[in-house]
Amino acid sequence: MGVELNHTIIYVADKNKSAHFVAEILGLAVPEEYEPFLIVKTSNNVSLDFLQITETIDTQHYAFLVSEPEFDQIFGRIQERGLPYWADPQQARQGEINHRDGGRGVYFEEPSGHLLEILTRPYGSG
Repeated sequence: MGVELNHTIIYVADKNKSAHFVAEILGLAVPEEYEPFLIVKTSNNVSLDFLQITETIDTQHYAFLVSEPEFDQIFGRIQERGLPYWADPQQARQGEINHRDGGRGVYFEEPSGHLLEILTRPYGSG
């Protein structure tokens, strides 16, 4: 077996709010509780383990590779909720998507301020 990412811990202000937001926006299964975590599993079995903390949260970036139809569905949910979105990680091009490598990509924030990205082509694949 090669090296695979199994899980990552995501520090958030409200684990219920953040975990359910991510699962709903991405169209994933309802989060599962495991000890102090709420777990969101992706289709490649990597889990996002949401942990509620009271300290200041250093925001991070999480990118999700999706198919073209999944992009349409997720982007539709972003728009339905009236969430701000950007074409770039610097959040300078609000209300736009990007077309890097011949695909589509967009950035948006989850409730604790982490910057999420959905993209249809891996970087450097175009």
